[in-house]
Amino acid sequence: MALAGLCAAVLIVRDEKTGRWHGPAFYTLATAGVGFQAGVQVSEIVTLVMTDKGLRSLLATSVKLGPDVGIAAGPVGAGAQQDLISDLVSFSRSKGVYGGVNLDGTAVTVADDWNRSYYGKDVQPADIVLGNKVSNKGAAKLLADANKGIKK
Repeated sequence: MALAGLCAAVLIVRDEKTGRWHGPAFYTLATAGVGFQAGVQVSEIVTLVMTDKGLRSLLATSVKLGPDVGIAAGPVGAGAQQDLISDLVSFSRSKGVYGGVNLDGTAVTVADDWNRSYYGKDVQPADIVLGNKVSNKGAAKLLADANKGIKK
């Protein structure tokens, strides 16, 4: 059985110098898989960008996870690898018969229409998360919540 899916994603970036978060930039993720993968009701995925290469790849108009940028499943439990090296590390939680989510081969594309709608003009992800050229007051709670997770 083949499975295809399309979902939304947001990117926020923390400036290491100032400690401030910027974003969000909006993306779509398109994936196709082969195999018996029926019964997923809800799937949540958090992906951490671990390298400059990983961030630069997401600032391009499109990237394919796996071939273009390395992605690994996040460590789980006490025996997890401490020295995991990958451009992106993904943690997922699924509810349903099929409990895993494979992101290899997923195409990540900038959602230009969503970014335009949210910021009121055409804007690229680099201008949102690195250039600090646009902002939206609606993101204040998301960015404040992200800052709560940072150990000082």
